Amino acid sequence: MDSIDIGLYVMFAFFLVAVIAAIVLPLINALKSPKGLLKSMAGVVVLVVVFLIAYAVSDGSVTPRYVMAGVDESSSKLIGAGLTVFYIVFIIAAVGVIFSEINKALK
Repeated sequence: MDSIDIGLYVMFAFFLVAVIAAIVLPLINALKSPKGLLKSMAGVVVLVVVFLIAYAVSDGSVTPRYVMAGVDESSSKLIGAGLTVFYIVFIIAAVGVIFSEINKALK
């Protein structure tokens, strides 16, 4: 066993600890404050609704280049929906930052 193998095993162990902590600690915090959990769930529901709307309006067209890459119609539609959601969330975040800075400057 060389040092690269040992380093990979250590990295996998740290990654496993990080994944478990990322799942368990927010659940513990959510159980302490159920109102915060409702706010988080509302955000998740809004994101799901935005994704469903984006999926409904996205185009599933497939070009010959997509076919060579192994992309079918459903994958193309899913990718389009993901990009649309990204654009929407990015624009909302940018407007929020701009509004926050203007609001802070006016106070």
